[in-house]
Amino acid sequence: MKLPFHDKKFLFLLFAISIVVALEILSIIGIRIPMPYAPFVFATFIIGIGYPVIWNGLKAFVKFNFSSISLLMLIAVIGAFYLGEYPEAAVVIVLYVLGERLEDIGIDNSKSALDELVSKSPKTAFVKSSNAEIAIDKIAVGTIIQVKPGNLIPLDGKITIGETTIDEATITGEPIPKDKHKGDNVFAGTLNKNGFIEIETTKLSVDTTFSKIIRLTFEATANKSNTQNFIQQFSKYYTPTIILLAILIFVIPVFALHLPLDKWLNQAITLLVIACPCALVISTPVAIYAAIGNASSKGALVKGGKYIEALATIKAIALDKTRTITFGKPIVSDVIPLNGTSKEELLACASGAEVFSEHPLAEAIIAECKKEGYEPHAVEKFKSIMGKGAIAKCLVCEDETIYVGKLEFIKEHQPVEAEAEKIVEQLSSQGKTSVVISFGNGVAGIIGLTDEIKPDSAAALKELEALNIEPVMLTGDHENAAQFVAAQVGIKKIFGGLLPESKSEKIKELLQQYCSVAMVGDGVNDSPALAQSTVGIAMGAAGSDSAIETANIALMNDKLSLIPFLIRLSKRTLTTIKFNTAGAIGIKLLFITLAFLGFSNLVFAIAADVGVTLVVILISLNLMRFENTQLQPALVPTLTGTKKECCDNC
Repeated sequence: MKLPFHDKKFLFLLFAISIVVALEILSIIGIRIPMPYAPFVFATFIIGIGYPVIWNGLKAFVKFNFSSISLLMLIAVIGAFYLGEYPEAAVVIVLYVLGERLEDIGIDNSKSALDELVSKSPKTAFVKSSNAEIAIDKIAVGTIIQVKPGNLIPLDGKITIGETTIDEATITGEPIPKDKHKGDNVFAGTLNKNGFIEIETTKLSVDTTFSKIIRLTFEATANKSNTQNFIQQFSKYYTPTIILLAILIFVIPVFALHLPLDKWLNQAITLLVIACPCALVISTPVAIYAAIGNASSKGALVKGGKYIEALATIKAIALDKTRTITFGKPIVSDVIPLNGTSKEELLACASGAEVFSEHPLAEAIIAECKKEGYEPHAVEKFKSIMGKGAIAKCLVCEDETIYVGKLEFIKEHQPVEAEAEKIVEQLSSQGKTSVVISFGNGVAGIIGLTDEIKPDSAAALKELEALNIEPVMLTGDHENAAQFVAAQVGIKKIFGGLLPESKSEKIKELLQQYCSVAMVGDGVNDSPALAQSTVGIAMGAAGSDSAIETANIALMNDKLSLIPFLIRLSKRTLTTIKFNTAGAIGIKLLFITLAFLGFSNLVFAIAADVGVTLVVILISLNLMRFENTQLQPALVPTLTGTKKECCDNC
């Protein structure tokens, strides 16, 4: 844990603690401050360091708020003073204040990366028309701003002049900078590394993706987990119970058994001190904040602790196909020349006709032609037939007419051989789209296109299966296309041809079967299913307002492999919370038992309480360093049991 040694108040607190502890040690060995000075010396430390605790304790007493931890401290200090244990009274307060300060430091450390980003984010932008730096909250949408190399981009926008490399780690968590050119989108809070660019702003400062991340992350700290809510409710009943036990531990031995008053008052005070639920209360929030901070640094925006917890219970995960498992952008998968046509001639003629088209399939064919090193043929008299294809006159191939499009469209103009029909049928069975090309007589060739699968999809889905989570594909695409992609990545359950509302119904069915189900989609047409699931996860949410607002977790990059990491992080977080809670309760039970037996010691009780608090914070903060390492399938236990057992566990 990083301690704020630059903070003068914290340094003064450490200095005061060292003096009080030194005086306590001297007192134990028989060297004490003489009377009547001792009460005044230690009262100075108590009031100087612990006045907020004393004041809060007095307010709690007036309001009869017996669930207040400060009231426990006030009673302990008054009792210690009555017994003449002045050093112990001071130790109680200063160590308690240290414990509270350590709690604050733990939470601050878990949010420090975000705080640092906020402090460093640009407050002004250089506006071209004004030739001056203007506050970003005064800049309207559509304004041209200039960004020099090495500066942070102040507002979301689109590059109008220049090209550069931009480090987008603050948004996407990606460590490798991206090349950006004219027309590309850029985000506020990202770093312009090496080129001068002009940007036309597309959002106000309050609406930028970076601003949304900051707002939603801070809101996430207030969106408490179920465990956190339970522990806070538990503390409200726990603290009055401890006060009652302390009264009993004093009253019964002294008034019923006629044992020494001072000894059992000391034990009662010790019980009050050790029973303070500091470590218990702090065990969950620091762990949750650390996990959320870790996820944010990897490019995952988690909207609250309850979603971190919910991920650990997931038994099935439903995934959209397009833009989740695949890029959602067609690429050429097959180039099949026919009737003596060469590959170069087929691609060059087809891409020559497609140059004038803005269809994604046309762009993919042109990209493949250039990738192969061929130059698209020059054409004229281009004509697009909506929903069918295109016609153009090739100026290279002896003024031949080029027909490009669906098989039925080609049949309207040229004879089509059985071989061509068979190839189209075969490509269709693989979930691929066929573009048939004809110039001259008959079919010159067929180009097959498919939606490119993301390189990490198959590995991510294997990791999910290793975590005993069943992947299910829900897609609006054709069943054949769904089956083909599913076979490539290893998904066995597939539902194709679904409308957005149909996906939502499927999620309901999966919830009946698996109890706890996550849904992964692009956050736009998948919104109903995302809302219906236990945890909704939006893929590639950078720049998508809908995705960031709709999902419980927004992945700012396109990495499916981030999901298994988040699930492992959630499981580790729950394990950490349970370990911390059990440890804190165990230590308290030990000292409570010693207090009942008459063997406890006030100083050791306080030291143990602060020690446990410190250990809990350190263990929780370690979640910030939890890494995205692949799980070894052989090490994962196999889940067994009936559906009812699963639901009971949920």
